[in-house]
Amino acid sequence: QVQLVESGGGLVQAGGSLRLSCAASGRTFSSYAIGWFRQAPGKEREFVAAITWNGKSTNYPDSVKGRFTISRDNAKNTVYLQMNSLKPEDTAVYYCAADLYYSDLIREGRYEYDYWGQGTQVTVSS
Repeated sequence: QVQLVESGGGLVQAGGSLRLSCAASGRTFSSYAIGWFRQAPGKEREFVAAITWNGKSTNYPDSVKGRFTISRDNAKNTVYLQMNSLKPEDTAVYYCAADLYYSDLIREGRYEYDYWGQGTQVTVSS
């Protein structure tokens, strides 16, 4: 069992920055990969970033590459998503998720993740 709690969302102007946090508890944090996803109203949940158990590998879709950075602190059982140069189209509920099957492999499919947080709202105004 893994419990995930996101925080750090809010309202920001276009061009601004936010840092999201995902605090984990339960199973040993360093034994699984973590992903971030987002879902805007009326749209499918989409992959935003992921990081392996040791932080050595990360992956991003083209839509956020160069603007978003995922990192993790295994001592604090926390994963971060630094979001810079935010755009109105980044507006969504952001979720973190745990992939318990692989710890050292990045996967982008939402159905490949086993546990999810409740989400945090990010709103970017133009």
